[in-house]
Amino acid sequence: MLIAHLSDPHVRPDGELYQGVVDSNAQFAAAIAHVNALDPRPALVLLSGDLVDHGRADEYAMLARLLAGLQIPVLAIPGNHDEREAFRAAFAGQCWLPASGPIDYVVGDRGPVRIVALDVTLPGLHHGAVSEEGAAWLDRVLAAEPSRPTIVMMHQPPFDTGIPYMDPYSCRQGQRLAEVIARHRQVERILCGHVHRVMQLRFGGTMLCTAPSTTTTIALRLQPDAKPASHIEPPAMLLHHWREGTGLVTHFIPIGVFPGPYPFA
Repeated sequence: MLIAHLSDPHVRPDGELYQGVVDSNAQFAAAIAHVNALDPRPALVLLSGDLVDHGRADEYAMLARLLAGLQIPVLAIPGNHDEREAFRAAFAGQCWLPASGPIDYVVGDRGPVRIVALDVTLPGLHHGAVSEEGAAWLDRVLAAEPSRPTIVMMHQPPFDTGIPYMDPYSCRQGQRLAEVIARHRQVERILCGHVHRVMQLRFGGTMLCTAPSTTTTIALRLQPDAKPASHIEPPAMLLHHWREGTGLVTHFIPIGVFPGPYPFA
């Protein structure tokens, strides 16, 4: 089973640039075209938050126009730049979308891998949190299918990255999440967005990885007094490939046209 993973497109209203410098809409459109052209084609596309930049209705209208070009079923969660009710309206009619409350849901009918979406966003705030209710819900849904390979998708990662201008906006109560995950060995991967970089670590007895943004890359500055910075690098995505007997392999894929292919490996 192939699962494409896009994150943090920060879609803007038609004609407006992200941070005044990047055409995030064009970047996201290129990512969608890239996913559509993959052979074999993924069974699902995951969008791990910050779908739009300011949670505005005109941004979600632009998002809908862009997603209309995606030829593969999509599952999405909100990020801290999304507005929960506007997000809900944008995806109205999707069978996975809960009618109220956090955007928590389970999808298990798209292939051998079960997708569990955990909404850790806090409306009006940029950091996230794993609530007691959210942790209990996650524990119940994971316990329901203990032998099914599972991905847990969330937005803010529940660990300190070492980038000082990002860590105040991480997902808090990470230990609460780790304790739940550790009880369920079928969790193949925890997937996050938010940090606009690829990072990976062991967490709760499984692997956690963050996705690149299709828009910008947050600079890797590890000095304690580092100032916020980003780069315009080639947009990128992750491709998760699950196979019986192997498990989940995660690939990093730049989006764009590059020299090659050449007849060697």
